[in-house]
Amino acid sequence: MTIFFIRRCLYLLAVLLAIDDIRPSTAAETGNKSNAHPNNGPAEIQKEEYQRKLNIFLSEHKKYEDKAKVYWDLVSQKRRVRNDKRANQQPITLDDYVLTQPPIYTGPEKPIDPLIAIPTPPIPTKPIPVVADFLKAAKEQFQFVPKRPKDELEYKRIYAKVAARAGLTRDQVVRIYSFESGGNGTYDVQAGLEYDTPGAHAISTALGYNQLLATNSVELLAENGDEFVETLVKRLSALSGKEKRLLEEKIKIVQQMIEFVRSVPDRWSEHEKLANTLKGFGVHALILDIDVGPLLQTQKLLTSISFARKSGFHRDLTAAELEMLNLTGDGTGFDMVTMPINMRKDVPTSNFFQRTGYERNPVASENNVVAKLLETTDSKMDDEMKLQGAKDLAAAFLATR
Repeated sequence: MTIFFIRRCLYLLAVLLAIDDIRPSTAAETGNKSNAHPNNGPAEIQKEEYQRKLNIFLSEHKKYEDKAKVYWDLVSQKRRVRNDKRANQQPITLDDYVLTQPPIYTGPEKPIDPLIAIPTPPIPTKPIPVVADFLKAAKEQFQFVPKRPKDELEYKRIYAKVAARAGLTRDQVVRIYSFESGGNGTYDVQAGLEYDTPGAHAISTALGYNQLLATNSVELLAENGDEFVETLVKRLSALSGKEKRLLEEKIKIVQQMIEFVRSVPDRWSEHEKLANTLKGFGVHALILDIDVGPLLQTQKLLTSISFARKSGFHRDLTAAELEMLNLTGDGTGFDMVTMPINMRKDVPTSNFFQRTGYERNPVASENNVVAKLLETTDSKMDDEMKLQGAKDLAAAFLATR
């Protein structure tokens, strides 16, 4: 009887366990496992949430882009009107400028797809050439090795002498040097490498006291190369022996470079293509040469002054005004500096840039009206002129009198 009872209990227990095994599990009991409802698992939920956020972003960003397009189209339209008025010697008024600031995107950031396990690797960018590259290209392409100054003061003395003879004022030369080169910049300083800090890297080919791009060097040589050669030839009469022979060889090389840079139409876009070749890099090495470098540095400023004078602007440009022509291009800079002073506080700087240039230029976007941009430029010049490099250049300029 006892054995039978025990067997009966075991049998009932087995039945109960079997029933429990086949009973469907509830969501709570399974802990919402993804295999319970494969269409509503974590991955699917993440995908739906990502798509929802992406749709919101795309909608908001399209609204912003639509507004931005209208704004920048109006900027371009008003610029054409001003150009036409200026050509016809008609007065330009506030109505000829866009007087509101560019629209700013304030919506949500673009969401990141959570289901992409491996992010797309960034597209490798072409490294920006540095001084060593310019020197190497000059030697390989033109068999040219720049004659370097014995020290920084020698370059400053020669540059100051060339600039003074060309009619540049001490204020223009020293203040622009201070703004462009940080007040202590060397004749071979490159943008991004002004300071010896960890991780510093070149951010453009801009080189020297006035930060000429490689395209500037190509364009200036194409347009003013004959004058440069004439200046070098005049120096031959004061030389003899080895020095004379070396300068004669340099003149021949410069003439070869002139032939190269004049192989394309005289347009910035064409010069830019040449500047990004090995031969273009070799031309840019002229900035480092004690005989030609100061001529290029000086001509960069003279070109802007000449443009202003031909356009009917006869007083001396202040250093800050001259820097505007340097910063935005001669035509656009002239548009800015000829604006009546009482209008400068009302006109946004966006009127003088293309959209991409403006958005990449924090100086212009942060100092968002003309008056503020000019004041900030002057203030930076004031600060940087206190440094030794600027003092040395000012002294070199005074010594030319």
